[in-house]
Amino acid sequence: MQLCDRVSFLELFFTRPVPRRRSQLLSVSQVHRHMRRGTGQTDNSGKVIHKEVIQAVFFGVCVLTDLSSLLTKGSASMEQERQLRKLIGLRDWMMAVLAFPVGVFVVTMFWTLYLYDRDLIYPRLLDNFIPQWLNHGMHTTVLPFIIIEMRTTHHRYPSRPCGLLAVCAFAVGYVVWMCWVHSMTGVWVYPLLEHIGPTARILFFFCLMALINVYYVLGEILNNYIWDSSKCILESDKTKTD
Repeated sequence: MQLCDRVSFLELFFTRPVPRRRSQLLSVSQVHRHMRRGTGQTDNSGKVIHKEVIQAVFFGVCVLTDLSSLLTKGSASMEQERQLRKLIGLRDWMMAVLAFPVGVFVVTMFWTLYLYDRDLIYPRLLDNFIPQWLNHGMHTTVLPFIIIEMRTTHHRYPSRPCGLLAVCAFAVGYVVWMCWVHSMTGVWVYPLLEHIGPTARILFFFCLMALINVYYVLGEILNNYIWDSSKCILESDKTKTD
């Protein structure tokens, strides 16, 4: 079982702030109400939750695949081999379509908006309840763990048309979810959307979908580069040995 799988899988479940006193619970509730009261802020927990769910499921599948591989090693059962191939296929598909593009998107989007104007994404009030190390745990560490996973495990990407179609489907679902949240709460997930018109919002949504597609292609290129280079090195070492 790979170290990055275990660490990431555990990190996703143990990096939630848990208020210890009733007064802290009340303070969090007050902050939440304050942020939704036309102050130009919004609750960004939804963006974190969907990313954490994807990463948790993905690294959970990675752990399950590694365990299954160890348990079926040396086994002559064709059924077990078939189930293992299905798990590996699911792991590779999730890495290509969800884990890498969504993880990179969340990190780049969060820190770009944070550096431009942190109140658009992570209000200063949250510093009283969420320490910096926890913020990095939610919005930074996902990227190195994904890179480590890509470097240590070969993932077979689907054909580019199929992969892009799946990424587009996810992006459309994400946009529909943002619109649904706004229709139910009157609050946009990204406060930036509060300050732009309908035409600009549509443009923003198209840019969001295009960016996730770019990250998919980037992940495919990076994966091929890493493993093509590794293959060349192995072949070179084998030739020298012979």
